[in-house]
Amino acid sequence: MDTKSAFITILGRPNAGKSSLLNALIGEKIAAVSSKPQTTRTKITGVLTDGDTQLVFIDTPGILKEKDRLSAHMIKAIDNSVSSIDAAFLVVDAEKRAGEQEKALLRKISPMTPIILIINKVDLFENKEDLMPIIAEYSALGDFAAVIPISALKNDGLDIVLSTAKGFAVEGPHYFPDGKFTDRPERAIVAEMIREKLLELLSDEVPHGIAVGIDEMDERDTRGGETVLDISATIYCEKESHKGIIIGKGGAMLKNVGRLARADIEKFFMIQTNLKLWVKVKEGWRNREALIKNFGLSDD
Repeated sequence: MDTKSAFITILGRPNAGKSSLLNALIGEKIAAVSSKPQTTRTKITGVLTDGDTQLVFIDTPGILKEKDRLSAHMIKAIDNSVSSIDAAFLVVDAEKRAGEQEKALLRKISPMTPIILIINKVDLFENKEDLMPIIAEYSALGDFAAVIPISALKNDGLDIVLSTAKGFAVEGPHYFPDGKFTDRPERAIVAEMIREKLLELLSDEVPHGIAVGIDEMDERDTRGGETVLDISATIYCEKESHKGIIIGKGGAMLKNVGRLARADIEKFFMIQTNLKLWVKVKEGWRNREALIKNFGLSDD
């Protein structure tokens, strides 16, 4: 069988729905999803193989301004993700006006690369005619190969996105095994699941200073013959006061994070899980290269 493949980068401002789109296209939750900015901190690769065609999607951070060493790596991840690709998806929020962020992202893409404009969150509009001026406004930003209104949350329009993506596939090998849906290590996926729950439950001031490290992840058999996945993870924050918020009164917040994260982990790996969480303070870790690399957030 002759095989084809396409590498497609997913770009967009924070909270446009890039990670939701990636998860929906792949059919697996490999990227954290949150309403808070900077949820995605590094590029995340998702792989979808359908017969002879393999699509490799690259989700990217939504940041464009350098504030610390971590944000510098996030910007570098975007720059590295737009080279040697077959197409790009520019994902925009239908409720937001077109702006400089989209223009800046478009400038990063080679003029030779086809760009598909994906207008997300159209489910929020009862009258679809209200979308027409929004589509026109965003369409004026560039010469797009296609414009596709979707709802990643409702899985609406994803069939059109996939068929469009397949049109950019070229003859060549499959770069990942056909059953593989991401290049992310299992520990990185688990760390993202834990961080996602922290993003959901904590106040706005805390999540940006959080990283999660997986200390242990091993399977064992119980005396009853059941297999259990033991995971020990450390949540790192930048301030002692944040540590108290993460733990919560009587440990309530940390227990809630663990309960929700464990449910996602068990659903993903289909195995009973024993999750233990610890909290440590690492002041200024977002400006410390060694720690950024240790948390798997470096794009070097």
